[in-house]
Amino acid sequence: MDLKNTQLLRFTTAGSVDDGKSTLIGRMLYDSKSIFQDQLDAVELSSQNKGFDYVDLSLFTDGLKSEREQGITIDVAYRYFATPKRKFIIADTPGHIQYTRNMVTGASTANLAIILIDARKGLLEQTHRHAFIASLLQIPHAIVCVNKMDLVGYKKDVYEKIVQDFKEFSSKLNIKDIQFIPISALEGDNVVNRSKNMSWYEGSTLMYLLENVHISSDYNLVDCRFPVQSVIRPHTREHQDYRGYAGRIDGGVFKAGDKVKVLPSGFSTNIKAIELNGIEIKEAFSPMSVTVRLTDEIDISRGDMIVRENNSPEVTQDLDVLITWMSENPVFKRTKVFVKHTTNECISMIKDIKYKIDINTLHRIENIEQIEMNDIARISIRTSKPLFVDSYNRNRLTGGIILIDEQTNETIGAGMILNKS
Repeated sequence: MDLKNTQLLRFTTAGSVDDGKSTLIGRMLYDSKSIFQDQLDAVELSSQNKGFDYVDLSLFTDGLKSEREQGITIDVAYRYFATPKRKFIIADTPGHIQYTRNMVTGASTANLAIILIDARKGLLEQTHRHAFIASLLQIPHAIVCVNKMDLVGYKKDVYEKIVQDFKEFSSKLNIKDIQFIPISALEGDNVVNRSKNMSWYEGSTLMYLLENVHISSDYNLVDCRFPVQSVIRPHTREHQDYRGYAGRIDGGVFKAGDKVKVLPSGFSTNIKAIELNGIEIKEAFSPMSVTVRLTDEIDISRGDMIVRENNSPEVTQDLDVLITWMSENPVFKRTKVFVKHTTNECISMIKDIKYKIDINTLHRIENIEQIEMNDIARISIRTSKPLFVDSYNRNRLTGGIILIDEQTNETIGAGMILNKS
């Protein structure tokens, strides 16, 4: 298996409590043979100790003691596995309302969201909440898995009713690509292997969709953005004059010889070379992490951004942001916060709270004085220095910010920039 050149898909699972998210991931790992024998033995023993007459696959992901005791997911559990076609990073996120912030954390870098719905219960409040967050975060692809079909006798009409209900709700959302699959995570129907119990379903299995969904166009390859993370100066005899700028490409395609501009100075120069792991390459694109060398010696430091001359982000200190509040402490107008955007950090102030969103009706609630944990609200922020931003719907990497408590260093909010750049 050549893992070096296989594409990486990041996906998140979402849904209400006990919809079977952890069991689904366990089933995928188990059926794709991505579990070591000692892990399987430990889970089998734990299942026996609990008195189960089946292997509790959710134990592969629920690693915290309190998660195992309650049979729920509390924190975001990241799991890695690979098939011959693709590498995967899974973020298994909690279903409880009080852990919505963890769902945002897991979904923020995802290419795809798997939204689970219990076939017996249909759409619930948390289904709406998580679908809405997936839409807000502009996750490009969604797969709606109607789980526990074994508990409703694998009935086609139950599945079709849920699909219709979800389509009606999602018509208000901004999710471009939605697929539907009837599954049983516990029994393995349509997860990795096709179901013999649902011959009426003629679509793909979940694993087939994950291996074949097209993600190359998920990144912005038009607007060139290279936030500088660090300046590399080896100071060795062999590399006396070496000066490289390391970071992740957050947009566009850069090639050796390209004419570029450095922000905030505005100086123009050319790309002398691009290096990946110390080896020169002809071009690099988002989201690769590379080192860029320039033809001219310009004063560049962490937080600066290399862009194309005729294609710059908005340079501003005023941000219009849709924020998910993650702290147990509420926030008010004129509160100071620490903003982190790409490789830039600065003190900022929340100038105004415009409205928050009712997650069930998607209506705006105006004239509010504070934002509380798990609220999704639109706010305006004034930063202490200019940032180089794109709107989130144009570029998720340069359009996202996080807010940090400067006293505790705790992440207290995750936001999407709405500026019309």
